[in-house]
Amino acid sequence: MNTSWHTQPMAAFDIESTGLDVENERIVTAALWRIDPARGTKEVTAWLADPGIEIPVEAAEIHGITTERARAEGRPTAEVVTEIAAAMEAAVADGLPLVVYNAPYDLTLLDREIARHRSPLAGLPLVVDPLVLDKRVDTFRRGSRKLVDVCAHYQVPLAQEEAHGAAADALAAARLAWQIAARYPEVAELPIADLHSSQVKWKAEQAASFQEYLRRRNPDAVVDGTWPFTPAP
Repeated sequence: MNTSWHTQPMAAFDIESTGLDVENERIVTAALWRIDPARGTKEVTAWLADPGIEIPVEAAEIHGITTERARAEGRPTAEVVTEIAAAMEAAVADGLPLVVYNAPYDLTLLDREIARHRSPLAGLPLVVDPLVLDKRVDTFRRGSRKLVDVCAHYQVPLAQEEAHGAAADALAAARLAWQIAARYPEVAELPIADLHSSQVKWKAEQAASFQEYLRRRNPDAVVDGTWPFTPAP
């Protein structure tokens, strides 16, 4: 009897940052969970960095970390990025898929930070993105696809006041991935490598569809359809 990937050990990751531009923003907080659904165990490693640049008020209002706090309590970015990369490499070496909500943002930003501070990752994870999965299995559902709203739809606990904390968001993403796989056999039954490859295609299709929608409203609109770890130009 085959065992679905969602019942096996997995990792889950999230970043909170200084802004939305993956090429130029910096990590403020990050969290990596190791989760074993079958045993009901989980453990988290969390990081707080001093990004070395000002944290805009708009970003601080979302994740709660001000420039002053990051400077007082955060560690140098180079140390934090090196530790995140090492933890990611260990998860890959252990064969864990990596769950990340809206993975292209978090993992591309991480890739750029790694490029600033150390050599590239020794191995790349197989990624599970619940945002891509949700859009695939429930394409025409109306309403927001923000993490907190998708969690509410699948009855995954994530209080509004907890949202945008890296540890809470990463754990919620893992629970979302589990719920989607539990509800939709076409997701659960795919081997994890095939699921990763399928998501690359689905993400591109979703981005193209959204781009076409925006072009009907604004001919100059552009939507990023890339997958995680897109190499820097």
